[in-house]
Amino acid sequence: MLVLTRKIGEQILIGDDIVVTVLDSRGEGIRIGIDAPRGVKIQREEVLRAVVEANLAAAQPDPEAEARIKALLGLPTTPAEPAKPAAPGLSAPSKPADPA
Repeated sequence: MLVLTRKIGEQILIGDDIVVTVLDSRGEGIRIGIDAPRGVKIQREEVLRAVVEANLAAAQPDPEAEARIKALLGLPTTPAEPAKPAAPGLSAPSKPADPA
């Protein structure tokens, strides 16, 4: 990280087309102005971090969502019973033989 000391009104040049100007100094904080081409994204790190965290949280599945949706639709919310095995002596219908 490069550390520079600047006074109000002084500028920092980044590359050929980005200018950062110190506008004001108040206690622990400063105000800066940034002049950059339209295509350059300028974002506050803490805002970007909050958006990323919110997106990650929204992508997590809600374990109770299915039950709430079923309740709204009036469907049973208990898990379905597993299929019972066929009675002894009964088998699934067989396919007809291939007439080849």
